[in-house]
Amino acid sequence: MVAVGQAGPVVVAGAGDVGGRLAARLAGEGAQVLALRRSPPAQAPDGVRALAVDLVSGQGLAALPRQAAALVFCAAPDQREETAYQALYVDGLSRLMAACEVQRIVFVSSTAVYGEHRGEWVDEDTPAAPVAFNGRVLRQAERLLEGRAGATTLRLSGLYGPGRTSLIRRALTGDPGSRRWGNRIHVEDAAAALAHVLALEAPAPLYLGNDDLPALDTEVLAWLRETAGQLPVAAPAEGPTQGRRVSNARLRASGWQPAFPDYRAGYGPLLGPGV
Repeated sequence: MVAVGQAGPVVVAGAGDVGGRLAARLAGEGAQVLALRRSPPAQAPDGVRALAVDLVSGQGLAALPRQAAALVFCAAPDQREETAYQALYVDGLSRLMAACEVQRIVFVSSTAVYGEHRGEWVDEDTPAAPVAFNGRVLRQAERLLEGRAGATTLRLSGLYGPGRTSLIRRALTGDPGSRRWGNRIHVEDAAAALAHVLALEAPAPLYLGNDDLPALDTEVLAWLRETAGQLPVAAPAEGPTQGRRVSNARLRASGWQPAFPDYRAGYGPLLGPGV
């Protein structure tokens, strides 16, 4: 249950894969939920009221209540371009906060705000130094919430789960991968982490959302091939490792536990017919 004192709905801005799972979870716990999407589904889960809202243009925001119990911003841009990121994450978040007053805000960001690339561990105390535009824009959006009471940023690593099986396809086509550290979180665990943070009485301003086991790309692809009954492929040439390793220690210490603690637990059920 959402740990806020003010009555009112929880607004889930961007009720797609993760946001939709969150909305259904919160409604199942008895919360009032408003799920915002540009094109809402024909039928929303029980207890969820779907609203057609375009966060970029602002169309539909007038239908929101002036006050709500909480806001979760987990929208995703439809284009991987800097202007699209700016319009959604910075302008859209600003517009939404102006339209609806809330006690609690959870903003979904990304571990792309980190610049480490030689296998270093990163956590909430690691300075953000993004090297690509997506990380820079997300960091700009995060700053809108810094110092604001009741505001929390959840930086998620790579999402996977039903319908997000590109790594499986790579494995089954014989891609050996590279010596790059990968970090991931199952979509169900991401939704559960958001619900968990909302329920905390006094959440920290920042958490990292990741499973328990960062793993090298080569390791994960080899396991997927072996589990699918395929022969091994030639390993890539030895060389320095790249990427970063994301720690979930703070989120775990707050009481959250992933249902899919590593890639084996999460990808195993996805290795069915037709993948």
